[in-house]
Amino acid sequence: MRPLLIAPSMLASDFSKVGEEVRAADQAGADWIHLDVMDGHFVPKISFGPAVIQAMRPHTKKVFDTHLMIAPCDPYLEAFAKAGSDIITVHVESSPHVHRSLQAIRALGKKAGVTLNPGTPVETIENVIDLVDLILVMSVNPGFGGQAFIPTAIEKIARLRALAGARPIDIEVDGGITAETAPLVARAGANVLVAGSAVFKGGPDTYAKNISAIRLAAALVRGEAA
Repeated sequence: MRPLLIAPSMLASDFSKVGEEVRAADQAGADWIHLDVMDGHFVPKISFGPAVIQAMRPHTKKVFDTHLMIAPCDPYLEAFAKAGSDIITVHVESSPHVHRSLQAIRALGKKAGVTLNPGTPVETIENVIDLVDLILVMSVNPGFGGQAFIPTAIEKIARLRALAGARPIDIEVDGGITAETAPLVARAGANVLVAGSAVFKGGPDTYAKNISAIRLAAALVRGEAA
């Protein structure tokens, strides 16, 4: 099995002190830092871009897992790579040329990910699976934090895990992840769990407890905790 990783989404953090929030998530036990980039075009809201990611970068050495909810994405890949992203993930729906986008990410020396929206079938990534290090399953419609988990994501995760086979591909899930939904997605085969509201609720004093609760719930169904 791929290692179980918890990736708090900075979208749910306090943007007025984002450096402090990155450090707090790191110290609370985050494995990766998930960065949701929204353009107000591909998705309804605008979040942040390369300059903010660059400002976050000195505050942690953890992996920066950058999820681009933007279209087009190709003109901006180099900027996100230079800002400090370690993984750059693009939506299969954002361009007719996702194969080229994934090639470009790899050429920049970064790990490449591909994302599927809730209504997008698994088959859309079959022809690019050998170019990806990560597949991100959206378990909510992208663009807003705090949404309810869409249960059909569970079957999609299982199908993608089977499609990945023995390839060293992480299966990530984003949307409505809590201590209650974490076992469902972990059992299906997801190993990277993105959580925003469930981590950042309650302020910095609760982040470690919140991350631990999600991790334990997932670890139990993986047979890694008792």
